[in-house]
Amino acid sequence: MLMLGAAAVALAGCTTGSPPPQTASSEPAAKGPGIGKGYSHDPYPSTYKPYPGVPTLLTNVTIFDGEGGRIDGGSVLFRDGKIAAVGRDLAPEAGTTVIDGTGKYVTPGIIDIHSHLGDYPSPGVQANSDGNEATSPVTADVWAEHSVWPQDPGFGRALVNGGVTTLQILPGSANLFGGRSVVIKNVYARTVQAMKFPGAPYGLKMACGENPKRVYGSKGREPSTRMGNIAVDRATWARAVEYDRRWTKYEEKGGEPPSRDIAMDTLRGVLDGEILVQNHCYRADEMAIVMDMAKEFGYHVSAFHHAVEAYKIADLLKANNTCAAVWADWYGFKMEAYDAVPENLAILEKQGACAMIHSDDENGIQRLNQEIAKARRSGIRAGYDIPEETAWKWVAINPAKALGIDKVTGSLKPGKMADVVLWNGDPLSVYSRPQMVWVDGALLYDAANPRLRPVSDFELGQPGEGDVK
Repeated sequence: MLMLGAAAVALAGCTTGSPPPQTASSEPAAKGPGIGKGYSHDPYPSTYKPYPGVPTLLTNVTIFDGEGGRIDGGSVLFRDGKIAAVGRDLAPEAGTTVIDGTGKYVTPGIIDIHSHLGDYPSPGVQANSDGNEATSPVTADVWAEHSVWPQDPGFGRALVNGGVTTLQILPGSANLFGGRSVVIKNVYARTVQAMKFPGAPYGLKMACGENPKRVYGSKGREPSTRMGNIAVDRATWARAVEYDRRWTKYEEKGGEPPSRDIAMDTLRGVLDGEILVQNHCYRADEMAIVMDMAKEFGYHVSAFHHAVEAYKIADLLKANNTCAAVWADWYGFKMEAYDAVPENLAILEKQGACAMIHSDDENGIQRLNQEIAKARRSGIRAGYDIPEETAWKWVAINPAKALGIDKVTGSLKPGKMADVVLWNGDPLSVYSRPQMVWVDGALLYDAANPRLRPVSDFELGQPGEGDVK
């Protein structure tokens, strides 16, 4: 079965850029960081092909460009899947669909750097629980994409309700080394390969703090303490350094190839800077220790996730070029979350650190625009004047940087992917929601067109779902 919009058969006959079903491609995938080396060659390459769109001009809109810029009374032109121009008074070309957005806002599509959609799909039952390989503290051999169920209704809900066009799907945080993450475009497809963001680097999910020591300490094995966490981490990285040395020697001088280790392949990719570390971590002291450990073994932490105490070490994060992905106001649900403050994100922004909102939740991903509004309002109450257009960086260019895809997405700049959301009002208002959503210039959602409301076929026939006449 396919994950399709309602009335999939009717979609095929539309002439407004409506997407036909994706099909697998026999063409080689676009090369991204690391593709081709032994440790990071992808045996499951992206077959993503953008849906066809039509040249489109949005006029008379307020624009948040995703990099902190704002244009009132602006226009956005996109064609051939890319942003063509952003400014004022852009003239439509022949064959261009013109949409008057008076009173409305346009932003780049939201990027959620921390999601488990597909790995923990709806309905949330044990049979669908595929995000944590909680059998060893080190499972760098597993890949999140091998659990992704493309029919998860959460994907369509994130697109329709939240304007989410790109997301990173991570393994869970039971393990110190949880495995590889995958970045996907939020399109409906039959396979995860047809959703994979072309050329995006893989991530390595790591975790520190309470989760690993609780999961494995309860089994009477290491780690059962925070010092045990770091001990297992360091021992694992030491093996990875040696594995990297042996393979580098073989690649340079030849001879008998070393034995292949799938888990070490991933860690070797991290050591060579081709796979990005995405580290679950709450406390400031632990984040500082992890950054020191990264220096010891020669790797880099791209982002700490959750990071409720990031505000305490904003200067260290900035100095280490490490981002923080945080919530607006999650607090107190376990001990390491007790020193959370709602001003966290605002403090990071004002200190010049790379910071962003994330969801970690199938419901929260549908309203990240509201999470931005909460975090910004908390900053304003604390005396940090953060403009709306600056706050939009928290779901746009900043997560794109932390995922290594900021050259091609994350902002409304000419040449970048036309991942665009037209909001029916100020997106930082609780009353606003997406009116239209484009991915690579293809219109995938239109609130006024019941044929363009992506619904998993798992939900077809449910009350209020897929009931297109």
